[in-house]
Amino acid sequence: MSGRLSGAVPVRCSTVRKEFPVVGEFRGVFAGLDLGEFWDNHDYALSAYVETPPSSESVASVQAELGYRLPASYVGMMSFQNSGVPRRTCCPAPNPTTWADDHVAVDGIMGIGRSKRCSLSGEAGSRFWIQEWGYPPIGVYFATCPSAGHDMIAFDYRGCGPDGEPRIVHVDQEWDYQITVLAPDFASFVRALRPETDYDHV
Repeated sequence: MSGRLSGAVPVRCSTVRKEFPVVGEFRGVFAGLDLGEFWDNHDYALSAYVETPPSSESVASVQAELGYRLPASYVGMMSFQNSGVPRRTCCPAPNPTTWADDHVAVDGIMGIGRSKRCSLSGEAGSRFWIQEWGYPPIGVYFATCPSAGHDMIAFDYRGCGPDGEPRIVHVDQEWDYQITVLAPDFASFVRALRPETDYDHV
C-alpha cells in the first residue's frame, strides 16, 4: 500500500490514523504528498512529539490558550499524525543563518496538545520559548531545530493578525533573534523540505 492521500495509509504507531479523511481544501493543498512516508517514527519522536490526533475541542482549546487560529493545513496534517520528526529535515533559506548559508534544519514539528513535552502547549511548547528564552511574541513557535533552542521556526502572524494565514519564519536567537521568512504558508513550508543529502557539499 502506497500511503497516498487518496486512500488509507499504513499504521506506523498507535497515534496515527488508519484512515485519513482528506476533503476539500486539504486534499488540494497536499495532493500527491505521501504523508505515510513523511514522518520518521523512531523512538524519540514517538516519546517526545507524537500525540493522538486532535479533536475539534482540543484544537479550540489550544488556539484559545495561544491566542491564534492555527492554519487549516497544519490542523489537517496533524489530524493524520499529530506531530513528529520529518524525514526531510532541511528547508531552503534566502540568506545565511547560524546553521548554514543556504538552509535551516528542522528536527521536529510540534503537535496540537499538551501531553507531550514538544507539543504546542506542552512543557517545551510555544509559550515556553517566548517566556523563558525571550523569543519575540510574533505568533506560534511550532518547529524545533537541532541547536537545542538557539533557533526556532514559527507561524508569524504580524502581517495577518491572529485569525489570518501566517508566514513561516526562522528565528535565530544567536543573531539577536534575526527573523528570516521561509515560506508564505505552512503547506509551502512542508513542500519545501528537502533531505539532508541535498546539502552535502563536497
